[in-house]
Formats: sequence, structure tokens, C-alpha cells
Amino acid sequence: MNSYEKVLEWLRTTWSIELFKLGDNAFMIKTIIMLIFSFFLLFYLSGKIRRVLAYKVFPRYSIDVGVGQSIATIVRYLLLIIGVIIIFQTSGIDLSALGILVGALGVGIGFGLQHVTNNFISGIIILFERPVKVGDRVEVDGLTGNIVNISARATTILTNDNIAVIVPNSDLINKQVVNWSHNNKNVRIHFPLGVSYKEDPERVRKILLSVAKANPGVLQEPPPYVRFDEFGDSSLNFNMLVWTSEYSDKPSTLKSELYYAVFKAFKEHGIEIPFPQRDVHIKSNPKD
Repeated sequence: MNSYEKVLEWLRTTWSIELFKLGDNAFMIKTIIMLIFSFFLLFYLSGKIRRVLAYKVFPRYSIDVGVGQSIATIVRYLLLIIGVIIIFQTSGIDLSALGILVGALGVGIGFGLQHVTNNFISGIIILFERPVKVGDRVEVDGLTGNIVNISARATTILTNDNIAVIVPNSDLINKQVVNWSHNNKNVRIHFPLGVSYKEDPERVRKILLSVAKANPGVLQEPPPYVRFDEFGDSSLNFNMLVWTSEYSDKPSTLKSELYYAVFKAFKEHGIEIPFPQRDVHIKSNPKD
């Protein structure tokens, strides 16, 4: 027997070494290797199919990005479930023999993996109920940004500073979430302003409306509106309300542009912007 035949014989012997038994099923080295390879192939192909559906197939039919991402992820989960069952059956493993393993996993989930399980189930709820979806502008627990990815365990939110924040899915289910673009991307933004008491409120209103309508980022329908809020301590207080879809994910940018334009318009029309001031009157008592 030459060295080549010895290597083949060693491989055949090693290939059939029994590692352990689960019920009536013997797990040999070849079984483990086949399972590892099959699971790797299953996860790779299911992920590839999800990306093709989300980024190539659905965009051709003008399907919303968030809807496409949700459908593609659900399809991947279904493929994984079906694939796992097929892998076990083709490997000759009796699924009923996995009852012990499932029971052990149940104990582990109850003690150490409850948070992971909670996030996974929350991810499933998000995909089916769709309170949030990829592309939405959300605010949760003081964090504001755009959702760029929803995975099985967590959701990635990208802030305006291009910082990716990983948020557990359970937070999006259990905490209060403000979704700025749940129905559509049209949002209304408030701009508080104050002018001197000597100014004519009607004139101020016309100037503010002209500034708002001149900005290309402000929607003309619904139209901008200027509300006279109150007589403040040092100023007449107004609130300029504008609708926008272009700046729904960066309202501070629109606010900055409009404040620049308002300051310029006020300066051109001689409108005084007041500052807090207080008059102090000193009363002296006459000498006895």
C-alpha cells in the first residue's frame, strides 16, 4: 500500500468517526461537515436572494423602499426555515430526536438569551406591522435619524452627522417612537419669531409669508401660515408654520435658511427684532 492509498484510507476512517449520538441518530464527522457547509450555503444564498429582491427586483416595480426591504427580509426568513427542515431531512436526522436539544435551548433562552429573543421577536413584529421601515425619519429616546437597515436583532439609524447608531428592535416596540414619515414625507416645521411692539403685525405677517414662499424647500400646498401667538414681555411673538418634504430629514437646515432670509427681510423693511429689557424705576423717600 503506497502513501496515497494510506491517505485515502485515513480519510475514509476519519470521515466515519462517530462523535456523539442524539436519540437514534449518530453524528459523524462527515455529518457535521455536511451540516456546516449546508448551513453556510443556505445563509449565503438566502441573503443573496434578499438583496436581489430588495435592490434590483422591487425597484423595477416602483415598490416603496421600506416595503421592499420588509418583504425581502420575510422571504429570507421563510427560505431559512424551509432550508433548515430540508437540510435535516436530507442528512437523515430525525427531527423528533431534536426535542432534547430544543428543550435545552428553551432553558438557555429563558435565562441567558431572553433579550436576544425579545429583540428577534420585536424584529418580526416590525417587519409585519411596519410601524417603522427603511427610509423613515424617526425619533426614539432622544435620538433622531433615518432608518437604513432593519435586521433580526437591531435597527440601524443614521443621524445627520453620518453616525450609525444601533438600536435594539425591542426599543422600537416598547418605547415611544416619533415617525416623521409614517404616512408620507410631508412634515410641518415651526419657526418662532418675535418683533418689537412698535411694528404692525399685519405687515410682519406679509413679510414672513413672502420669505417662506420664496424658499424652494417650502411646499406651496399646504400653504405657509403665520400665527400671532402672544403679547410677550418684550415682543410680539409669531410662529411661522411651513410644510416641507425635501427637508423632512434635516429640518434644522431649513430653519437656518429661513432665519437667514427673515433677518435679511426684516433689515430691508426696518423691522426691529427686540431683545429682553427691563425698566427700573428708583423711588427716593424725602428726608424727614
